[in-house]
Amino acid sequence: MDRKKRKRLERAGWRIGSAAEFLDLSDVEEALVDMKLTLGTRLKKARERHNLTQTALARRMGSSQSRVAKMESGDPGVSLDLLVQGMLAAGATRQEIASALSPRKRAAGA
Repeated sequence: MDRKKRKRLERAGWRIGSAAEFLDLSDVEEALVDMKLTLGTRLKKARERHNLTQTALARRMGSSQSRVAKMESGDPGVSLDLLVQGMLAAGATRQEIASALSPRKRAAGA
């Protein structure tokens, strides 16, 4: 959000914060959510990079297309184990998975 918009909202009485603050997440919970969302995004990129449809990836995993869609969209019911399994089935390397799990630098003002 740009500074001008932020100032305008704050003057109008709005409090600006992060989703973690709004949901009152602990640092551990915030890190877990971030890892799951990052893995889901990276899963989709790996699948597309290897020219796989969601259905083809699901077949490789012994799962369903709808489960792959949930994995890619950040559904909270998807486990880290399943996301890692999906990454491997999509052709991602261990290094790519480790990179997705490593802490990301926060954007300024976040």
